Amino acid sequence: MTLCVLLWAVDGRVHEMTEYEDVVLGLIPEHGGSVLNRLRNTAGDDGPTEVQVIEFPSQLSLDQYMNDSRRLERAADRDRWVARTEVIRVKPV
Repeated sequence: MTLCVLLWAVDGRVHEMTEYEDVVLGLIPEHGGSVLNRLRNTAGDDGPTEVQVIEFPSQLSLDQYMNDSRRLERAADRDRWVARTEVIRVKPV
């Protein structure tokens, strides 16, 4: 299962959002997943701040990652630094 994750940082909080993402994305391999790409918007427009392409071997492994206590403990940080998130299931073409 491949996901495209679009993230918008709270105004002025790109650095903090990046640090948060560094930590939580680091948990993905423990659940069998991989971060395939992590891209930063350089256009300076209203588009997402960051785009991630993440792969998990199954819905179960994604669920385990989403419910990882270390990730959940950082929910308040996420709420302070991430303004919006969109997750799209995609497939390579």
